[in-house]
Amino acid sequence: MPDNLDYILRPAKAFQLDMKDLKSGAVDLCDIAMMNDYLQMEIDNEARIAKWRADNDGR
Repeated sequence: MPDNLDYILRPAKAFQLDMKDLKSGAVDLCDIAMMNDYLQMEIDNEARIAKWRADNDGR
């Protein structure tokens, strides 16, 4: 997305944040950063699990 807007909208969608809370400042950038880190960690862990399963599927 232009201007890295997905950095804000990805956690907003995943955690069902209300846009008015984003605009009012009820959810600040530190919260957004923490949520992005968590979402990325989930993606990374799922990729590791999928790789492990693929590597160990033949046992």
